[in-house]
Amino acid sequence: MAKTYPFSAILGQEEMKRALMIAAVDPAIGGVLIFGDRGTGKSTAVRALAELLPPMRATAGCRYHCDPDANGSGCAECQGRGHGGPLEREIISVPVVDLPLGATEDRIVGALDLERALTQGVKSFEPGLLARANRGFLYIDEVNLLEDHIVDLLLDAAASGENVVEREGLSIRHPARFVLVGSGNPEEGELRPQLLDRFGLCVEAVTPEDVETRVEIVRRRDAFERDGSTFLAAWQSQTDELRRGIVAARERLHEVYVGDAILRQASQLCVRVGADGLRGELTIVRAARALAALQGNHAVVVEHVREVAPAALRHRLRRDPLDESASTVRIGRAIEENFRA
Repeated sequence: MAKTYPFSAILGQEEMKRALMIAAVDPAIGGVLIFGDRGTGKSTAVRALAELLPPMRATAGCRYHCDPDANGSGCAECQGRGHGGPLEREIISVPVVDLPLGATEDRIVGALDLERALTQGVKSFEPGLLARANRGFLYIDEVNLLEDHIVDLLLDAAASGENVVEREGLSIRHPARFVLVGSGNPEEGELRPQLLDRFGLCVEAVTPEDVETRVEIVRRRDAFERDGSTFLAAWQSQTDELRRGIVAARERLHEVYVGDAILRQASQLCVRVGADGLRGELTIVRAARALAALQGNHAVVVEHVREVAPAALRHRLRRDPLDESASTVRIGRAIEENFRA
């Protein structure tokens, strides 16, 4: 089995790492979009996130690993079995599923199990990637290069939390609730606005310019590739600490207080930058709450808002023909003006 580079060993890219951990604490934030240069650790960070996620309870034998405590919101198979008493449970790893750029519609949504149909004459559904990603993370590298019909499928599933398949005589409906994580290089194409709006946070991964930082990154990567087992062992304690932090933050999340003053500042900031819709405020509040929980705080303060606001608003700005400065610069300027006022 291929070894995964540890999240704790990733040097720099603090905004990207913070956004991924925030999404791990509160999936309701809506996922993370990572744009940046090639070779800046985007895919490495997302795949390493799987090692930080605490195991979850699932219904034993369920193809969609439904929550056994979901009170009737699982798949049809689990609901049918649930009438006979409590469902059997198992502990599984949170799925982090890759959606390849060239994946077909059948591979994503599922299709008729042809082998079983031909050999046994039974019409059976073969689940796709959306089924595998249920209650986990769906990762799309080069997300800005997805074909339009694939984007439509993802939008439907993300909006409804279900995957509906009506084809080849099949009529299947199963849960498909996942945290969407995408990465890409903005120079290779823009993302459709409808899909862009589905991401809660948008972060930038930049190539480090400091020589010492670059040297240390290369040194760590080289050590990992030469002796992965030793390298993983050396970083295991830091990885365990990050995992414990995510578990504690999840337990603390609903106790974190968000005052009216914070809500007002978030709204004022969104108005100042001209953010589309109200998702900006909601994302700022949710992300700030998750960050406060990660840091062990019991209330959101201004500093939490300042830290998450760029990622929450970067992809929600209207084009300003009189101000062609980058969105990050505009947001930073608005933050200084908003919190200075």
